[in-house]
Amino acid sequence: MKLRVLVADDEVDIANLVSYVLEDAGFDVHSVHSGLDALETALRERPDLVVLDVMMPGLDGREVSRRLKERIETCRIPIVLFSAAHVDLATTTADAFLPKPFDLDALVAQAARLTNSA
Repeated sequence: MKLRVLVADDEVDIANLVSYVLEDAGFDVHSVHSGLDALETALRERPDLVVLDVMMPGLDGREVSRRLKERIETCRIPIVLFSAAHVDLATTTADAFLPKPFDLDALVAQAARLTNSA
């Protein structure tokens, strides 16, 4: 059974690229384009990993991460944030951070590490 990854980025091209790379690495990927959709999908689907853009309209990636980590049913889902802006991981509830533009191999490596599928 493939591990499930939820990708959220309001830039459709980036969400599609990230989805393609993770699918090519063997993950089952679902992508959405807003923080609210990410939150609702994660609560409903309970993916094995969530990959979030920090800067999205409405609910940003940090807020989605915080809300998922505060709920008992989703608090153990690993979360990767990515952004063109610097983010201090210590100020977030995420498990990892990748700066944009990111190395696609680094993204796959983080996904494998956080899902114990390496």
